[in-house]
Amino acid sequence: MQIARTGYHHTKWVLSLVLFLLSGSVFALDRLYLATQEWPPYQTVDRGEIGGVAVERVQCTLRHMGQPYEITMMRWDKAQLLVEANKMHGYFSGSRSASRELYSDASDPLISEELSWFISPNVSLDLDDESAKYKARFSAKFNTNKWLNLKEEGYNVVKKPRDSDSLLQMLWQGDIDVALEYRLVFEHSMAQENIPLDYFRRVPYGTQDLMVHFSKEFLRKNPVFLGNFNKALKQCL
Repeated sequence: MQIARTGYHHTKWVLSLVLFLLSGSVFALDRLYLATQEWPPYQTVDRGEIGGVAVERVQCTLRHMGQPYEITMMRWDKAQLLVEANKMHGYFSGSRSASRELYSDASDPLISEELSWFISPNVSLDLDDESAKYKARFSAKFNTNKWLNLKEEGYNVVKKPRDSDSLLQMLWQGDIDVALEYRLVFEHSMAQENIPLDYFRRVPYGTQDLMVHFSKEFLRKNPVFLGNFNKALKQCL
């Protein structure tokens, strides 16, 4: 598990067990505990150093607030479960959903990102045709809003990729016909594999906002925090 700790003016990385997760609520502490996943180019770890546009905006915001914090990299599903269980104060970056709003409130957007369909060059498909959702094999990153929405809308979802790299491999090797992913994320994975950016047919799907989601219990005990966070965030976009 990788942890970034900072006071007001410095940041360092350590590898350790997060003991506070074993001791119950963290709300009595004066440090803000946030969870995230490694998700290039938004959240990255390179030679032990945290980076990515989303991380940098969160760090900038908390510096403006004078708020000490700790960011822990972990699996995305675990990050959400720990916030739901009031073991962490918040997680990022994620879109809104009805399930997340049951236990958390979202900040103003950190990022507004373009979603796209990426279609195999061997597949002839009209996505405006309602029957396309049954004819083709679709996927997105497993257990995300994208994957769940495809299932709920009746798409033929056939795989459960753990990340965008796995999703790319499935599309490239012909295990699926269409992938749904954020454009920058998928193109980053393509660049890592030296796949030309025009190799797949790309069809825009829409734009989605990605936010920090803070525990409702934490915000109940700190009622001015979210407003102050959003105010400081505007200076960092």
